Amino acid sequence: MKLYLQEAYNELVNKVSWPTWKELQSSAIIVMVASLIIALIIFGMDSTFTFLMKNIYNIA
Repeated sequence: MKLYLQEAYNELVNKVSWPTWKELQSSAIIVMVASLIIALIIFGMDSTFTFLMKNIYNIA
């Protein structure tokens, strides 16, 4: 177990390339914008489906 923890620590410190603060902010903004776009698309689809179902069931 001790060897495993030492190797894991060594890999995290010496082998992993961590993003800079600017890269992290840029990636976070991209994820937020993409999430907002997807949420708006799903909202639009849901609203359209609701509108269609209300009209179909009102006709019948």
